[in-house]
Parts: sequence; structure tokens; C-alpha cells
Amino acid sequence: MSIEKTGGDHVDRLRVQWARELPDLDTSPMSILGRIYRLSMLVRPGIEETFAAFDLDRGEFDVIATLRRAGPPYRLTPTELYKSLMITSGGLTHRLKRLEKAGLVERIPSPEDGRSMIVGLTGTGIKRAEEAFRADMESELALFASMPAARRELLAELLRELTENVTSNLADREN
Repeated sequence: MSIEKTGGDHVDRLRVQWARELPDLDTSPMSILGRIYRLSMLVRPGIEETFAAFDLDRGEFDVIATLRRAGPPYRLTPTELYKSLMITSGGLTHRLKRLEKAGLVERIPSPEDGRSMIVGLTGTGIKRAEEAFRADMESELALFASMPAARRELLAELLRELTENVTSNLADREN
């Protein structure tokens, strides 16, 4: 059935408009990337609201979640953290200062090199990371309540494939 007959979604309507204006242009990437972007914009406020309920912003949650996922003793070097988070060392320093002030992380002298520090979760940080993550997953799971598990699994598989494809294509461009 054509978009014109079904009305389609927001992305379909954009593609119809572009097809009218630039009929020679293939807008099929919008079918995927446009929807991914739109979904991200739709869910972002709810995710941010969930973290705000735990006195965290998204970036702060990312730091404490990364430390929590690292497993006991929930410690990483600043370099391991910023590489894992794909942010600059300066961006990490700013987040760590706020988290340290809130009592969620601590900087511990490295046993291997007394000149460097390791970032570790405090007991409060471990608890906050777990509570915030549980609340986030509950909230996000509710978004998929009407989608059968098999469809969610298929979608996850397709998105994994897309991510690998895009990553590979971007790496090829850099070489």
C-alpha cells in the first residue's frame, strides 16, 4: 500500500514531500536513520526524567553505570573511563567533580603508580547506579509492552547488523 493511501508516519510524510520536490533523489536512508533519530528524540526526555529523579544527568549516569558494569571493586582509571564513554578527558573531569561532590565516586591513589588516581564508586554510588538503571530499564521496557518479544528480538538483531554495517563503512572511509 502506498504512503499516500495509508497516511504513513512522520518519516513517510517527509519522504513524500522530498519525492515531490526532488523526484530523482533516493530518500530510502530516511526510512531507517530518520526513524532512529526520531525515536531517540522521542525517548530522550523520559530517560532524562528518570535519571533526574536520582539527581543525575545522562552523562553522570553514564559514568557511574560504566563503573558499576566493570564489576567489583567498581574502579577504573580515568583513561579507561573516557575511552569507554567516548568523551574527552576534560568532559570526564567535569563529570567526575560533580559526582565526587555528590559522594557517588571517589578518587583513589593507584597502587601501581602513586602519581595517578583510580576512580571508584562509593557505596552510595553503587546503590544509585543500580536504582537508576533498574528504573530506566522498567521505563524503557514499558515502551515495548505492545510489541511481541519475537519482534523485539528481530528488531534488535537488525539494528545490530545495521550498526556493524555502518561502523564498517565509516572505517573504510577513514582508510
